[in-house]
Amino acid sequence: MKKTTLKFISVLIICLGLVACGESEQVQVNLDPIAIHSGDECHVCGMIIQEWPGPKGEVINAKTGQVLKFCSTADMFSWVLQPENKNLKAAIYVHDMTQNHWDKPNDEHLIDARNAWYVMGSDQMGMGPTFATFGSEHAAHEFTQKHGGEVLAWSEITIDTMRAITRLGIEHMQQQGEQPGIEHEHEQHQDHHQEQHMHH
Repeated sequence: MKKTTLKFISVLIICLGLVACGESEQVQVNLDPIAIHSGDECHVCGMIIQEWPGPKGEVINAKTGQVLKFCSTADMFSWVLQPENKNLKAAIYVHDMTQNHWDKPNDEHLIDARNAWYVMGSDQMGMGPTFATFGSEHAAHEFTQKHGGEVLAWSEITIDTMRAITRLGIEHMQQQGEQPGIEHEHEQHQDHHQEQHMHH
């Protein structure tokens, strides 16, 4: 009886130790921003991220540490706003364009996306229409004085905002007299992707 009891206690201690290790591992997930490398692909569209200008985004799952990278802030929002992702516990980052060149943003200047300010509808394009991102509301408004657009906070960006930015991109292409190509296909993919999740 004593041996059985000791064995049970030993197993219990081992199990508790494993649980404690599991909890420790979750706490130790690195949520710092991760550099975007030359071969990294966009989680939404599969394009090589560094081949496109403008601010990028990334999401780091707080539980698993999985890192998802996006070729544009528009693609990032098209993923983040999906019903199954909206409440995900994650660190989310975007480039602060106050300290970055539009064509090649520096990963040293990635900021918390939830605290960032966004400009929709400017004349600056990424892979199609995108959100210019800034660390302060003042910097976002300064950007609009030169490039146009509307300043938004994180909480103001919704599925309807994404549909609006897609329409702006199509209108821009029509004004430029461009033929539908990869950017147009990308915009259609975004809109279709969003509508699918609206119906779920």
